[in-house]
Amino acid sequence: MYFDFDHMERLGARSHSFDAGEKIFLQNEHGNVLYVVRTGRVEVITFGKVLEKVGANGIVGEIAFVDGGPRSAAALASEKTDVMVLDKDAFSAIIREDPDFALHVMRVMAERLRRLNLVGHH
Repeated sequence: MYFDFDHMERLGARSHSFDAGEKIFLQNEHGNVLYVVRTGRVEVITFGKVLEKVGANGIVGEIAFVDGGPRSAAALASEKTDVMVLDKDAFSAIIREDPDFALHVMRVMAERLRRLNLVGHH
C-alpha cells in the first residue's frame, strides 16, 4: 500500500526525522502513536535480535497503539529516516476518509503476530 503523506499531514499527522542509529521507541515504553515510514529504514528489535526491517510505506508501533499496552519491541532508524507520526486523532481522521487504512494496519499487525507465533513455536 502506498500512502499520500501530504494528505496524512493535512489530517493531523506530523512529520518527524530520525538520524541513523536514533531510537524511535524502546521496548516496554507506553505507545500512543504509530509511525508510517516515508523514507529510510527502521529496524524492529527485541532482546538484541532484529525481528524486521521496515522501509518506505511500512508501519511500526501499531500493536501498542491499538491495544494501549507497552511497546512489544524497540524501533531504531538504521539510516536517516522520515516518518509520519499518527496519534489517535490523526488516525481517526484518516480512517474516516479511508477505512481501508484501518484494514491495512490490522493486516500488518496480523502478519507480524503470525510471524512471531511461528517463530515462538520452533
